[in-house]
Amino acid sequence: MEKTEVIFIPFSVISHLTATLEIAKMMTLRDRRLSITIIIMKFPFGSNPTLASDSDSIRFVTLPPVYMVSPETTRPTNIFELIKAQIPQVREAVGKITAPARLDLFGVPSYLYFTSSAASLGFDFHVQFLHDNEGLDLIQFKNSGVELEIPSYANPVPSKVFPSVMFDKEGGMAGMVMHFAWTFRQVKGIMINTFVELEPHAIQSFSAESVDASVIMSWLDDQPPSSVVFLCFGSGGSFVGDQVKEIGHRLERSGHRFLWSFRQPSPFFLWSLSQPPLNKMGYSTDYANLEEVLPEGFLDPTMNVGKVIGWASQVAVLTHSTIGGFVSHCG
Repeated sequence: MEKTEVIFIPFSVISHLTATLEIAKMMTLRDRRLSITIIIMKFPFGSNPTLASDSDSIRFVTLPPVYMVSPETTRPTNIFELIKAQIPQVREAVGKITAPARLDLFGVPSYLYFTSSAASLGFDFHVQFLHDNEGLDLIQFKNSGVELEIPSYANPVPSKVFPSVMFDKEGGMAGMVMHFAWTFRQVKGIMINTFVELEPHAIQSFSAESVDASVIMSWLDDQPPSSVVFLCFGSGGSFVGDQVKEIGHRLERSGHRFLWSFRQPSPFFLWSLSQPPLNKMGYSTDYANLEEVLPEGFLDPTMNVGKVIGWASQVAVLTHSTIGGFVSHCG
């Protein structure tokens, strides 16, 4: 029977290694065609955990430690420098297992096994998005009572329970967390160490985005080339009252095809208008009922030429061949 090779390269701490071994056991039990290799990187300090398995379908490759001449090798940031230094050894080990192929750093298709929760991954993604796209600096929340609205959590998350590394700007840990979250988005797929019954809200927060994106792109596929005007005002861009009605009336009178990313004002946006005490930090979210906020009767006459949506990926939409115009906040 021909085997399919799966290679895990976990972070070499016991919690990641044991979670990796458990998922490897589960995968080989469910599909006998799988052969799994777990590559273990050893650190040049401290004790290095070891793994063992009685399965013939799981094997381990332990790499020798890489020594770096630095007085700060025990600092968290330099632990990740040690991991970077292992790349040549890891690439060589992967090359001995599988023929050079197509993608990423090691020349093979890459996926992520996230050993923590779905809610935690959603937290990392959301904070990285706000940092990279909205210029949010989490340091401003340190020792404050601000709560942040995060899609993967059912309730706002108080800043006082954020992981301490999020506030370690000088030590470099905060920047590394942002970089890792960005890197996670580049993989072909993510497998999370969880199950639906444990985290229904967090898992739904991921799948809802995927379904919405599919509907949007499907609608664009049905439009003529360069015929759609895309209106999107950023994650923090919001309008209220008369502004919404004016945009709606102008779109209806124009007769042009349009895709309007329309979202409700964030707590921060409303605070900027009236300056009350700010105790909740959030960004624009989708409306539950668009008919309550759009001009009366707007949706019916425009349903054949336009579509009002919530959040949309600007990059994915703007690269579509049917987009002929873009109205934005220019931020």
